[in-house]
Amino acid sequence: MATIRHLHQLAVRTGAPRSFCVFGSFVSTEPTPRDVDVILVMRHDFRVEHCPREALTVFTHADAQARFGASVFWLREGMLDEHAMREFFLVWQTKRDGTLRGILEVA
Repeated sequence: MATIRHLHQLAVRTGAPRSFCVFGSFVSTEPTPRDVDVILVMRHDFRVEHCPREALTVFTHADAQARFGASVFWLREGMLDEHAMREFFLVWQTKRDGTLRGILEVA
């Protein structure tokens, strides 16, 4: 939970998060989740190069994985239309066996 709190705080420091969603084993019935999986939807005018230095790692997938043990996927609002956004979330919600996993939006 500490990792999720920290990632959320870093995203908030950018001043641009629209949605912060957690999915994967963390929102399952697994007693010991392997890692944290996050989808960030940022404001349409968000630019990585303008975010606080301490938050930069969140927006580079490999760096977030190495530093926080988190898989962070992000996009800007407006990059996808409403239908494509639903499909985007559905892809990440679908497990390899075709069943759906939960997605939790953090306020």
